[in-house]
Amino acid sequence: MASVLARQAPRGRRGEGAADFRARARDWAEIQERMLVPLYDAVYQRLDVGPDSRVLGLGCGSGLALLMAAARGASVTGVEDEPERLALARERLLPAEAAPGGTIPRLSPRTRSRMSAVAALVPSVPSRPLGRAPCDPYNVITVFDDLCTLAEPERLLSAAARLAERGSPVVLAGWGPPERCRTGQVLRLAARLAEPTQGYAACDPFRLSGPDDLEDIAVRAGLRPDGSGRVACPFAYPDMDSAVRGLCSTGLFDAAVEATDPTQVEKELTEALHCFRLSDGSIRMDNVFRYVIARTA
Repeated sequence: MASVLARQAPRGRRGEGAADFRARARDWAEIQERMLVPLYDAVYQRLDVGPDSRVLGLGCGSGLALLMAAARGASVTGVEDEPERLALARERLLPAEAAPGGTIPRLSPRTRSRMSAVAALVPSVPSRPLGRAPCDPYNVITVFDDLCTLAEPERLLSAAARLAERGSPVVLAGWGPPERCRTGQVLRLAARLAEPTQGYAACDPFRLSGPDDLEDIAVRAGLRPDGSGRVACPFAYPDMDSAVRGLCSTGLFDAAVEATDPTQVEKELTEALHCFRLSDGSIRMDNVFRYVIARTA
Protein backbone atom coordinates (compact mmCIF):
# COMPACT_ATOMS: atom_id res chain seq x y z
CA MET A 1 0.00 0.00 0.00
CA ALA A 2 1.64 3.25 -1.10
CA SER A 3 0.92 6.90 -1.64
CA VAL A 4 2.96 9.88 -2.82
CA LEU A 5 2.19 13.57 -2.33
CA ALA A 6 3.95 16.87 -2.90
CA ARG A 7 5.66 18.96 -0.22
CA GLN A 8 6.81 22.53 0.24
CA ALA A 9 10.44 23.75 0.53
CA PRO A 10 11.58 23.12 -3.06
CA ARG A 11 15.23 22.52 -3.82
CA GLY A 12 17.07 25.17 -5.78
CA ARG A 13 15.77 27.70 -8.28
CA ARG A 14 14.09 27.04 -11.58
CA GLY A 15 14.90 30.28 -13.33
CA GLU A 16 17.38 31.17 -16.03
CA GLY A 17 20.52 29.04 -15.89
CA ALA A 18 18.84 26.25 -13.91
CA ALA A 19 19.69 22.64 -14.67
CA ASP A 20 17.55 20.27 -16.68
CA PHE A 21 15.53 19.12 -13.68
CA ARG A 22 14.04 16.10 -15.41
CA ALA A 23 17.45 14.72 -16.37
CA ARG A 24 18.80 15.57 -12.94
CA ALA A 25 15.98 13.70 -11.21
CA ARG A 26 16.72 10.68 -13.37
CA ASP A 27 20.40 10.90 -12.44
CA TRP A 28 19.39 11.03 -8.78
CA ALA A 29 17.22 7.94 -9.12
CA GLU A 30 19.64 5.93 -11.26
CA ILE A 31 23.00 6.99 -9.80
CA GLN A 32 22.96 8.88 -6.51
CA GLU A 33 20.04 7.67 -4.42
CA ARG A 34 21.46 4.16 -4.01
CA MET A 35 24.47 5.60 -2.14
CA LEU A 36 22.24 5.85 0.93
CA VAL A 37 20.96 2.26 0.80
CA PRO A 38 23.17 1.24 3.77
CA LEU A 39 21.53 4.03 5.81
CA TYR A 40 18.01 2.98 4.87
CA ASP A 41 18.76 -0.66 5.56
CA ALA A 42 20.37 0.01 8.95
CA VAL A 43 17.42 2.10 10.13
CA TYR A 44 14.80 -0.39 8.95
CA GLN A 45 16.64 -3.26 10.62
CA ARG A 46 16.98 -1.37 13.88
CA LEU A 47 13.29 -0.44 13.91
CA ASP A 48 12.23 -3.89 12.67
CA VAL A 49 10.16 -2.33 9.87
CA GLY A 50 7.76 -4.94 8.48
CA PRO A 51 4.10 -5.77 7.78
CA ASP A 52 2.87 -3.92 10.87
CA SER A 53 4.72 -0.72 9.93
CA ARG A 54 2.99 2.34 8.52
CA VAL A 55 5.79 4.55 7.23
CA LEU A 56 5.60 8.26 6.38
CA GLY A 57 8.68 9.36 4.44
CA LEU A 58 9.25 13.12 4.37
CA GLY A 59 11.40 14.20 1.44
CA CYS A 60 11.10 10.74 -0.10
CA GLY A 61 13.03 11.65 -3.27
CA SER A 62 12.34 9.21 -6.07
CA GLY A 63 11.05 6.62 -3.62
CA LEU A 64 13.90 4.15 -3.13
CA ALA A 65 13.79 4.22 0.68
CA LEU A 66 10.02 3.69 0.66
CA LEU A 67 10.35 0.94 -1.91
CA MET A 68 12.74 -0.86 0.45
CA ALA A 69 10.26 -0.45 3.32
CA ALA A 70 7.43 -1.76 1.13
CA ALA A 71 9.58 -4.78 0.23
CA ARG A 72 9.69 -5.54 3.96
CA GLY A 73 5.87 -5.52 3.99
CA ALA A 74 5.28 -1.98 5.27
CA SER A 75 2.52 0.38 4.15
CA VAL A 76 4.22 3.54 2.91
CA THR A 77 3.34 7.15 2.19
CA GLY A 78 5.83 9.53 0.58
CA VAL A 79 5.91 13.32 0.59
CA GLU A 80 8.16 15.09 -1.92
CA ASP A 81 8.52 18.67 -3.15
CA GLU A 82 10.44 18.27 -6.42
CA PRO A 83 7.94 17.41 -9.19
CA GLU A 84 10.43 15.41 -11.25
CA ARG A 85 11.48 13.22 -8.32
CA LEU A 86 7.82 12.90 -7.35
CA ALA A 87 7.00 11.53 -10.81
CA LEU A 88 9.73 8.90 -10.50
CA ALA A 89 8.49 7.94 -7.04
CA ARG A 90 5.03 7.42 -8.50
CA GLU A 91 6.48 5.12 -11.16
CA ARG A 92 8.25 3.06 -8.51
CA LEU A 93 5.58 2.97 -5.82
CA LEU A 94 2.40 3.18 -7.87
CA PRO A 95 3.19 1.38 -11.14
CA ALA A 96 -0.46 0.68 -11.93
CA GLU A 97 -1.26 4.38 -11.82
CA ALA A 98 1.82 5.34 -13.84
CA ALA A 99 0.99 2.83 -16.59
CA PRO A 100 -1.21 3.92 -19.50
CA GLY A 101 -4.84 3.32 -18.63
CA GLY A 102 -3.99 2.86 -14.95
CA THR A 103 -6.69 3.75 -12.47
CA ILE A 104 -6.52 5.40 -9.07
CA PRO A 105 -8.07 3.25 -6.34
CA ARG A 106 -11.10 4.68 -4.60
CA LEU A 107 -10.46 6.35 -1.29
CA SER A 108 -12.78 5.82 1.64
CA PRO A 109 -13.84 8.95 3.60
CA ARG A 110 -11.57 7.89 6.47
CA THR A 111 -8.60 7.45 4.14
CA ARG A 112 -9.31 10.79 2.47
CA SER A 113 -9.16 12.36 5.93
CA ARG A 114 -5.77 10.79 6.56
CA MET A 115 -4.46 12.01 3.22
CA SER A 116 -5.81 15.50 3.86
CA ALA A 117 -3.92 15.55 7.13
CA VAL A 118 -0.66 14.78 5.33
CA ALA A 119 -1.44 17.32 2.61
CA ALA A 120 -1.97 19.91 5.37
CA LEU A 121 1.80 19.77 5.91
CA VAL A 122 2.06 21.60 2.60
CA PRO A 123 -0.82 24.07 2.44
CA SER A 124 0.64 26.15 -0.39
CA VAL A 125 1.37 23.26 -2.74
CA PRO A 126 -1.66 21.99 -4.66
CA SER A 127 -1.44 18.22 -4.73
CA ARG A 128 -3.71 15.25 -5.26
CA PRO A 129 -3.09 12.18 -3.12
CA LEU A 130 -2.39 9.01 -5.06
CA GLY A 131 -3.14 5.50 -3.91
CA ARG A 132 -4.34 4.66 -0.43
CA ALA A 133 -2.82 5.85 2.82
CA PRO A 134 -3.11 3.73 5.97
CA CYS A 135 -6.30 4.44 7.94
CA ASP A 136 -4.46 3.99 11.24
CA PRO A 137 -1.91 6.56 12.43
CA TYR A 138 1.64 6.21 11.16
CA ASN A 139 4.06 4.41 13.44
CA VAL A 140 7.34 5.28 11.65
CA ILE A 141 8.37 8.68 10.24
CA THR A 142 11.62 9.15 8.34
CA VAL A 143 13.54 12.19 7.14
CA PHE A 144 16.51 10.72 5.30
CA ASP A 145 17.14 13.81 3.17
CA ASP A 146 16.41 17.54 3.10
CA LEU A 147 16.98 18.56 6.73
CA CYS A 148 19.92 20.83 5.87
CA THR A 149 17.81 22.59 3.21
CA LEU A 150 14.93 23.48 5.54
CA ALA A 151 14.91 26.80 7.38
CA GLU A 152 12.62 25.50 10.14
CA PRO A 153 12.68 21.69 10.16
CA GLU A 154 11.09 21.68 13.61
CA ARG A 155 7.78 22.91 12.22
CA LEU A 156 7.59 20.10 9.67
CA LEU A 157 8.53 17.46 12.24
CA SER A 158 6.06 18.77 14.79
CA ALA A 159 3.23 18.68 12.25
CA ALA A 160 4.16 15.20 11.04
CA ALA A 161 4.39 13.87 14.60
CA ARG A 162 0.73 14.69 15.13
CA LEU A 163 -0.12 12.08 12.49
CA ALA A 164 1.71 9.31 14.34
CA GLU A 165 0.95 7.02 17.22
CA ARG A 166 2.28 8.00 20.60
CA GLY A 167 5.83 6.76 21.05
CA SER A 168 6.42 6.23 17.32
CA PRO A 169 9.99 6.58 16.08
CA VAL A 170 10.92 9.62 14.01
CA VAL A 171 14.23 9.16 12.19
CA LEU A 172 16.40 12.17 11.34
CA ALA A 173 19.50 11.60 9.24
CA GLY A 174 22.37 13.62 7.85
CA TRP A 175 26.07 13.73 7.12
CA GLY A 176 28.46 12.60 9.81
CA PRO A 177 31.52 14.54 10.99
CA PRO A 178 33.22 16.31 8.05
CA GLU A 179 36.53 14.64 8.87
CA ARG A 180 34.86 11.25 8.29
CA CYS A 181 33.33 12.24 4.94
CA ARG A 182 35.70 12.33 1.97
CA THR A 183 32.96 13.81 -0.23
CA GLY A 184 33.11 16.97 1.87
CA GLN A 185 36.32 17.89 0.09
CA VAL A 186 34.43 17.96 -3.20
CA LEU A 187 31.31 19.65 -1.83
CA ARG A 188 33.36 22.60 -0.57
CA LEU A 189 33.84 23.40 -4.24
CA ALA A 190 30.13 24.21 -4.48
CA ALA A 191 30.41 26.89 -1.81
CA ARG A 192 33.52 28.41 -3.39
CA LEU A 193 31.95 28.65 -6.85
CA ALA A 194 28.73 30.11 -5.45
CA GLU A 195 30.43 33.02 -3.67
CA PRO A 196 29.68 35.59 -6.44
CA THR A 197 25.95 34.88 -6.23
CA GLN A 198 23.96 37.49 -4.36
CA GLY A 199 21.17 36.28 -2.09
CA TYR A 200 21.51 32.58 -2.84
CA ALA A 201 24.23 30.84 -0.85
CA ALA A 202 25.13 27.24 -1.42
CA CYS A 203 23.48 24.84 1.00
CA ASP A 204 25.93 23.58 3.62
CA PRO A 205 25.35 19.80 3.82
CA PHE A 206 27.33 19.68 7.08
CA ARG A 207 25.25 22.32 8.81
CA LEU A 208 23.70 19.66 11.06
CA SER A 209 26.67 17.32 11.42
CA GLY A 210 27.61 18.38 14.96
CA PRO A 211 27.43 15.84 17.82
CA ASP A 212 24.00 16.99 19.08
CA ASP A 213 22.55 18.94 16.13
CA LEU A 214 19.95 16.34 15.14
CA GLU A 215 18.97 15.74 18.77
CA ASP A 216 18.50 19.48 19.29
CA ILE A 217 16.13 19.67 16.32
CA ALA A 218 14.16 16.71 17.67
CA VAL A 219 13.81 18.33 21.10
CA ARG A 220 12.68 21.64 19.61
CA ALA A 221 10.06 19.73 17.61
CA GLY A 222 8.66 18.23 20.82
CA LEU A 223 10.21 14.79 20.26
CA ARG A 224 12.17 12.66 22.71
CA PRO A 225 15.61 11.47 21.49
CA ASP A 226 15.95 7.72 21.93
CA GLY A 227 19.18 6.58 20.35
CA SER A 228 21.41 7.19 17.37
CA GLY A 229 23.76 5.43 15.01
CA ARG A 230 26.39 5.88 12.33
CA VAL A 231 26.48 4.11 8.98
CA ALA A 232 29.21 3.92 6.36
CA CYS A 233 27.84 5.18 3.04
CA PRO A 234 30.63 5.20 0.45
CA PHE A 235 29.91 7.15 -2.72
CA ALA A 236 31.13 4.83 -5.46
CA TYR A 237 30.74 5.43 -9.19
CA PRO A 238 31.83 3.32 -12.17
CA ASP A 239 33.36 6.29 -14.00
CA MET A 240 33.92 10.05 -13.88
CA ASP A 241 30.80 10.91 -15.87
CA SER A 242 28.56 9.04 -13.42
CA ALA A 243 30.26 10.73 -10.46
CA VAL A 244 29.73 14.23 -11.88
CA ARG A 245 26.11 13.54 -12.83
CA GLY A 246 25.36 11.90 -9.51
CA LEU A 247 26.79 14.70 -7.39
CA CYS A 248 25.11 17.39 -9.49
CA SER A 249 21.78 15.59 -9.05
CA THR A 250 21.87 16.27 -5.28
CA GLY A 251 21.06 19.95 -5.80
CA LEU A 252 24.08 20.97 -3.71
CA PHE A 253 25.68 22.56 -6.78
CA ASP A 254 22.64 24.63 -7.83
CA ALA A 255 24.05 27.86 -6.43
CA ALA A 256 27.37 27.21 -8.14
CA VAL A 257 25.59 26.72 -11.48
CA GLU A 258 23.74 30.01 -11.03
CA ALA A 259 26.94 31.82 -10.10
CA THR A 260 28.91 30.44 -13.06
CA ASP A 261 27.42 27.97 -15.56
CA PRO A 262 26.93 24.19 -15.81
CA THR A 263 30.02 23.68 -17.98
CA GLN A 264 32.29 25.47 -15.50
CA VAL A 265 30.87 23.51 -12.57
CA GLU A 266 31.29 20.17 -14.34
CA LYS A 267 34.86 21.06 -15.31
CA GLU A 268 35.94 22.00 -11.80
CA LEU A 269 34.04 19.09 -10.25
CA THR A 270 35.85 16.68 -12.57
CA GLU A 271 39.18 18.15 -11.49
CA ALA A 272 38.26 17.86 -7.80
CA LEU A 273 37.29 14.21 -8.23
CA HIS A 274 40.55 13.13 -9.85
CA CYS A 275 42.19 12.41 -6.48
CA PHE A 276 39.45 9.86 -5.75
CA ARG A 277 39.89 8.01 -9.04
CA LEU A 278 41.00 4.38 -8.76
CA SER A 279 43.18 2.45 -11.18
CA ASP A 280 40.15 1.01 -13.01
CA GLY A 281 38.72 4.50 -13.62
CA SER A 282 36.04 4.25 -10.95
CA ILE A 283 35.51 6.89 -8.27
CA ARG A 284 35.17 6.13 -4.55
CA MET A 285 34.74 8.43 -1.55
CA ASP A 286 34.18 6.96 1.91
CA ASN A 287 31.60 8.73 4.07
CA VAL A 288 29.79 8.28 7.35
CA PHE A 289 26.16 9.26 7.81
CA ARG A 290 24.51 9.71 11.19
CA TYR A 291 20.91 9.12 12.22
CA VAL A 292 18.91 9.88 15.35
CA ILE A 293 15.78 8.10 16.51
CA ALA A 294 13.33 10.27 18.43
CA ARG A 295 9.92 9.36 19.81
CA THR A 296 6.61 11.18 19.49
CA ALA A 297 4.99 12.40 22.69
